[in-house]
Amino acid sequence: MTSVVHTPLGGKPNTLVIDGRVEEDRAVLTARGELVHGCTDVLSTALEGLPAHVRRVDLDMTDVVFMDTAGLQFLERLGAFGRRREVTVRSRHWNGQPRRILELAGLNPDAPLRHAAHPVDGEAESPGASAVSRERAEQLRELRTEVEQLKQAMASRPVIDQARGVLMAVHACTSEQAWEILREASQRSNIKLRAVAAAVTAGAEPDGPAPSEELRRALRAAVSHHLR
Repeated sequence: MTSVVHTPLGGKPNTLVIDGRVEEDRAVLTARGELVHGCTDVLSTALEGLPAHVRRVDLDMTDVVFMDTAGLQFLERLGAFGRRREVTVRSRHWNGQPRRILELAGLNPDAPLRHAAHPVDGEAESPGASAVSRERAEQLRELRTEVEQLKQAMASRPVIDQARGVLMAVHACTSEQAWEILREASQRSNIKLRAVAAAVTAGAEPDGPAPSEELRRALRAAVSHHLR
């Protein structure tokens, strides 16, 4: 069984593929691609195609290389399926940028369908619990910042993808590493992500303008950080 979606976004198709097999009462699904707009539809198609006798679903996320907030909706859809069908569902092997998003969202990447426990109303928190709460609040602030960057990136997807392609070609890096380089260069230079991507793309043209010295320094530092 295979579910595929081609979702136009910014004029460029994005693909999520979910392959699967059934072993007795267990379904083993493998996702490949990106968790962006439309990914929940692909998941729904794959899940609804499972035989009625399936009692457990294991979803391997090893080959998912990118996610935005649609990935959290993807998880919600997976959990809802498990509750509705009364089957055990599990997603595992989250890596790279998707794993980072789960951590920032306060989820355990090794078991993201299990939400972290919260203190009972009226129950005093221990000093350790207070420290955890402060850490969680900081993580949520970081998540809001990163999600905002992701929203901007999705709105500017064509130029972002072009810049990732340039970095992958120049530095022989992965798509995920190219994304992290762009994101860190944006943070280091205090230049919006789309502007960083546009400068990288323009600089790759034969007669294109070179990025500013500030941005070149930020890019060099980001490349050194992620590819050393």
